[in-house]
Amino acid sequence: MPVYTLEYQFNDQPRTFAIDLKQAHLPVHEAAMHLLQLHFGDGENSLMMPAADATHEEILQQAERVGLKQIRVIEGAMPTVHR
Repeated sequence: MPVYTLEYQFNDQPRTFAIDLKQAHLPVHEAAMHLLQLHFGDGENSLMMPAADATHEEILQQAERVGLKQIRVIEGAMPTVHR
C-alpha cells in the first residue's frame, strides 16, 4: 500500500498526517476529505462535513472554511513519528 504524507495548516498551525491507502494517486480534494474526517468526523461535528455530492472545489472550500489550508500531498513518503 502506498503511504501518503499530508502537510497542511490547521488553524494556522503546521501539521502532518500519514495515511496508507490502496490507491495509486491521492488528489488534494480527497486528502482534504481525509483531513475533514480526521478533525471533524465525529457525530457532534458532522455538520462540518461537505455534502455527499459535493464537487472537488466545494470540498476544498469547506476545508478552508474550517481552518484546513495549504494541503499538500507527498506520495510515497514514509510516515514521520512525532513524540
